[in-house]
Amino acid sequence: MFSPVSSLLNIMIKYPFFSCPGFKVVVEEDSDAVLPCLISTKEDITGKLFDWKKDGQKEVFMYDSGLHYNNGRTGQDKQFKGRVSHFQDQLMNGNASIKIQNVKMADSGIYSCIFPRLQPSQTFNIQLVVEQLLRDRSGEIPAASPEPYITILDETKDWSLLQCKVRGASQEPKVEWQDSSGNILPAEEPQVSERGGRYYVTINTTVTKTGRYRCVVTQEEISHQINAEIYAFICEKLVEDQTTKVAVGWLVFAFVLGAAILAVVLAAVLFGLRATKRITVGFNRGKFMLCIGSTHINTGGLPG
Repeated sequence: MFSPVSSLLNIMIKYPFFSCPGFKVVVEEDSDAVLPCLISTKEDITGKLFDWKKDGQKEVFMYDSGLHYNNGRTGQDKQFKGRVSHFQDQLMNGNASIKIQNVKMADSGIYSCIFPRLQPSQTFNIQLVVEQLLRDRSGEIPAASPEPYITILDETKDWSLLQCKVRGASQEPKVEWQDSSGNILPAEEPQVSERGGRYYVTINTTVTKTGRYRCVVTQEEISHQINAEIYAFICEKLVEDQTTKVAVGWLVFAFVLGAAILAVVLAAVLFGLRATKRITVGFNRGKFMLCIGSTHINTGGLPG
């Protein structure tokens, strides 16, 4: 016995593009969206007319017996030009679904798939929801924060004090320090001030390991996120062990034997220290940095 409900379920299973009132499509910004529409009779619509509209007004896509906006028909809203296509090989199955490429927030809304010449006429409504992604929008939204300014305020052989400044954000941003893996770092309380309707934020953090660190600025309200990176070199502490004691003994013995023997022994000792990582050499902010045991030596800038 024929059942409208069972027929509807069969269509939904066989044709994934089936649409019914209240259907919602959720996609991320900059991706493609497929809006489903399938007539209940499953008849061939190759020679028929179907029309897609947005919010009851904007012309999205119209197909009429082979003629459509991508092959000569005029009247398509400029918002959708070159971005909308149909599934030609599915028309024989009553499938009038369309694909919108590279969707934007402005594409969110209610779309209607209309078959005006069918008896009775059929209309399917589909809601498209475009979810914004956190990304750099400084070139498209005036309120978006500019790239932060970061620097090394102070440093020793054990740590570096990093500072991040956000200057002139139109909306108060969230500012945080992260390591190269994206882990949020503990930081001092942000200093926030407002001048002329713009926000200025300063936040400091102290790091104790060599690596890349970034200051991340986020404005959730406008889905804006921007960051800047800095590299910090730290002479990590080395615990004295038996190797160091032996090296010192060799130096005393070499001094007693004389200058000639001293040179040979010293070379051997230095080689041994380097091999056992007792000596660490780094380059940071235009300066050579040398760590011998737990000693930190800053050799100054490069020669001109």
